Amino acid sequence: MAVATTDKIELMKTFVRIVEAGSLSAAAQQIGTTQPTISRRLKQLEHYVGGRLFNRTTHHLKLTEIGEKYYLGAVELLANWDAFEAGVVGSASEPTGRLRVIVPHAFGQDTLIEPLTEFMALHPKLNVEWLLHDDRSILDFVTNDIDCAIQVGDNIDDNMVAIRIAEVPRIAVAKPGLIEDLASVNEEPQKLTRYPWLALQTFYRYQVEFHHHQGKPSQTVAMVPRFFTDSLYALRSAAVNGLGVGVGSQWLLERDIQQGRLINILPSWNAAPLPVYLIYPYAKFYPAKLTTFVQFMRQRISQSLNTVTQITN
Repeated sequence: MAVATTDKIELMKTFVRIVEAGSLSAAAQQIGTTQPTISRRLKQLEHYVGGRLFNRTTHHLKLTEIGEKYYLGAVELLANWDAFEAGVVGSASEPTGRLRVIVPHAFGQDTLIEPLTEFMALHPKLNVEWLLHDDRSILDFVTNDIDCAIQVGDNIDDNMVAIRIAEVPRIAVAKPGLIEDLASVNEEPQKLTRYPWLALQTFYRYQVEFHHHQGKPSQTVAMVPRFFTDSLYALRSAAVNGLGVGVGSQWLLERDIQQGRLINILPSWNAAPLPVYLIYPYAKFYPAKLTTFVQFMRQRISQSLNTVTQITN
């Protein structure tokens, strides 16, 4: 029996979801249907393809050779299908389906959740996969079926669309009592070299440049870190426990400053802010779910960060 084109697309989407979810039951839960329905769709697709797509055991699914080829082709075809629909229907249409976004760990589970919640409330037909990763090497958009990423820091792939949407202010903090002469240090940040340092190795390892609020010459502070981490939350905890001086995002550290667990040891200075980008691959057409998300977040993220800065100042 012939299968209509629209049915083929739905069967492909189900198949891709099974592969990515790892099981029929998980795919059913994510799609919002039953496992028998998923099983029936898979059998229908295998009948159409003319071969088994999975080798199935009681607890495991493994793609057959045909399944692997079909998966790679289906992912590419579905991406092109979404692009085609976006081009025909127009970017102003109601976003639907699933949006996969990669975000930094700390930023993605804190400051970004509020604007994301607002966005999803405006678009109830859209589902979001919010994937937390700091490792930029995983940003293979096609292989991992990623729609876009929010990235803090430079080093953007030239083959990507990169929209600079905000800047993250950074401040130097320490536990109260760790710095002996705060006034002297605020006049000359280079005096901090004699204190133990916490290095956020994603952005600084052995030195940090500070810029004065009133335009005095910048100062670079060299350091020999006692503690290296790639986690902003770990750096904050280490600073709160008195392990050393650290530089981090103002939006996160300001809460501990207000509650007396940390102090801004250089109130007249800031480390260079970190740029925030929305990035996604170049394409001829973009689905409504992506264009709407980009338009909303580029404005809302900047507002969130500006609110923190205004409260501090």
